[in-house]
Amino acid sequence: MKKLTNLLAATALTAAAALPVAAEKWDMPMAYSASNFHSATGAEFAKCVTTGTGGEIEIVTHPSGSLFKGADIKRAIQTGQAPIGERLLSGHQNENALFGFDSIPFLATSFDDSAKLWDAAKPSIENLLAEQNLTLLYAVPWPPQGLYFKDEVNSVADMKGIKFRSYNNATSRLAELTGMLPVTIEAAEISQAFATGVADSMVSSGSTGYDRKVWESLDYFYEVDAWLPRNYVMVNSDIWAGVSDANKNVIKACAELAEYAGNWRAKEYTGFTLQGLRDGGMTVGPASEQMTNELKEIGVTMTNEWLEAAGDEGKAIVDAFNAQQ
Repeated sequence: MKKLTNLLAATALTAAAALPVAAEKWDMPMAYSASNFHSATGAEFAKCVTTGTGGEIEIVTHPSGSLFKGADIKRAIQTGQAPIGERLLSGHQNENALFGFDSIPFLATSFDDSAKLWDAAKPSIENLLAEQNLTLLYAVPWPPQGLYFKDEVNSVADMKGIKFRSYNNATSRLAELTGMLPVTIEAAEISQAFATGVADSMVSSGSTGYDRKVWESLDYFYEVDAWLPRNYVMVNSDIWAGVSDANKNVIKACAELAEYAGNWRAKEYTGFTLQGLRDGGMTVGPASEQMTNELKEIGVTMTNEWLEAAGDEGKAIVDAFNAQQ
């Protein structure tokens, strides 16, 4: 951490000493509410860059999908409509199965395992993004994913016909395999969707439920620790190429600091938000043994399907992860 602080200070001094150049404003679309820990981390990253570059690059965050909806953020950055932004990585799994490496059920179910899986997958993800004119800056995991329901559920059979909020290929497939009905709903629309009965369940972290106050519509949260998906911050590669070396060093140092802070926040936020769900009146606890076993069987099916879709590169990621165990 001290090394990172020193690097940031040195790069800021280098930028301040450079000849003045025209200031750039970078609008940074984000899909989640300003109070969400990912958005808070992004806001601090933006401030770090703005300060560190002496205002040469001013990053302004736009949370809650206010500039671009979550599903549109990546395309907006690729096409230069926005220079930088944050998106859920597995939200692109329909483009390439590799993007869904972090949503393989019950593969990496803890923060330590999530970090190992990211180490195994990061080179492939960076290369894939580079092919799409995108440069990865940092990535932060969500807390472990659990299942939310309006009514008590003790088995997969109890899930049949329930309207289920989906946000990527993995969640849609989970709905299909459990007999639920997938409904695509962006994070910013969750509260309204549950309040109006558009959906009655979802798989997500405690933090999403806490941020959206889902206890106003839902009553149960089951801690199944299905996976820990990642949000990532990316910049348009053409724009990145035009950034001075001094400012690139500032941005990289701010990104490293943001990743460190985001990981810490994710861990701390896990217990806090689960208690927040309880305080809101929800029943929070582990799933029944029957439901856990049935979900793990579904996880095996989904893992095999992902490995088939992701091919040799996907298998290499899983093998590299398992080698660290």
